[in-house]
Amino acid sequence: MLLHVNPDNPQGRLIGRIVETLKQGGLIAYPTDTTYGIGCNIFNSRGIKNIYKIKQRDARKPFSFICADLSDAANYAHVSNFAFNSLTTRQKTVGIRIPDDEIAMAIVRELGHPLVTTSANLTGETPLHDPQEIDVIMGKHLDIVIDGGIRYGDPSTVISLIGDRIEVLREGCGDISWIDQL
Repeated sequence: MLLHVNPDNPQGRLIGRIVETLKQGGLIAYPTDTTYGIGCNIFNSRGIKNIYKIKQRDARKPFSFICADLSDAANYAHVSNFAFNSLTTRQKTVGIRIPDDEIAMAIVRELGHPLVTTSANLTGETPLHDPQEIDVIMGKHLDIVIDGGIRYGDPSTVISLIGDRIEVLREGCGDISWIDQL
């Protein structure tokens, strides 16, 4: 189902409907500050398995998760100076995102805990930016495709915080000037 949500001022009733779907084990496609993602409730193991299946992704490769803020991330991952440890895979790292996007943040705040997330595409293919296209290609596997407009952002910046050092793995969307101040 394609559901239009105002990208600047997400409608509370629609966010509530999306969150209820997530609480019931549903999968969604939603906009972020860079592109669209596919997500589910972090406590929904069946949903996580379904995302692996939909994306045709190696089950040894962990997903990231969307948090409301860094203090929220500390509730779900071990945070020690610069180290983040995984919740759902044997790998000892996990990606944590806090996108600068009103819709994504409204969903996570209302849900009360993180979303498991990955880009809206098949593994190895270009991420999808248009919710209409996502609905056509992947919609039959998703409970809701949120239409928050087309998103043609750069990929997000990826920073490794393993051990006590910072390493920029991919520079993209996101301010990293704070690194020089450490």
